[in-house]
Amino acid sequence: MSLVRTHLHEHTGSLILSRPEKRNALTREMIAELTQAFRDLHLERKVRAVVLSGGGPSFCAGMDLAEMSETAERPDANAMWEHDARTYRELIDVMLRFPKPIIAAVDGAAVAGGLGLVLASDIVVASTGAKFGLPEPKRGLVAGIVAPLLAFRLGGSRAAYLLLTGRIVGAEEARHLGLVHEIVPSGQIWARSSQIAGECAESAPEALALSKKLLNEMIGDHLETMLSAGAAMSSAARTTEAAKEGLAAFLAKRPPEWK
Repeated sequence: MSLVRTHLHEHTGSLILSRPEKRNALTREMIAELTQAFRDLHLERKVRAVVLSGGGPSFCAGMDLAEMSETAERPDANAMWEHDARTYRELIDVMLRFPKPIIAAVDGAAVAGGLGLVLASDIVVASTGAKFGLPEPKRGLVAGIVAPLLAFRLGGSRAAYLLLTGRIVGAEEARHLGLVHEIVPSGQIWARSSQIAGECAESAPEALALSKKLLNEMIGDHLETMLSAGAAMSSAARTTEAAKEGLAAFLAKRPPEWK
């Protein structure tokens, strides 16, 4: 069964994260499917914009911590951490370089790596019940790849506020911070996102592609460097005792005991 469902409607492509029982937490398989789905839609000439959403009550809860915990017990754990950081960074890079507008339709939680998917999108429509945050430090982890994106979209000061507090913010505060563009009732989120995709489709594809390239390449070299550094930092953080304790505490549903 596919973990990412693809639908085409007129000039809009829809990608739906389809692991609702796990709050659409990202596994290695899911990241690979999503990366390939974007590459496939890149080649679909009739698709002028893409709506990215999550099936079920959450947009995306970030990386699958159960899979991460299993990886920690493997003898090749360090190599796997590097692989995981590299493939997630590759997904973000594919999204940033995607030549068509990406509209994130966020209903429910978009946290950790899930927030990274939102930040790699171009336009964000949220439901009134949407929530956003980077709780990685509370789990002994580092949001190494998401942090540069956050600073790129919101600026250093607001990025520090979210990164260092680890707090989860609602839709209204997220709009105030500049993370969300529009807020609609949950039942209207796909319709509004599809409508925005239709508005984008009224423009020339070449003009859209060049406009997006210009936006993302204004600080392209710096962002590329920071994403690479972030990937290295993220994988290194996963080898620490703090990460082991944070993951164990999360899975046991208890407060972590930091040393």
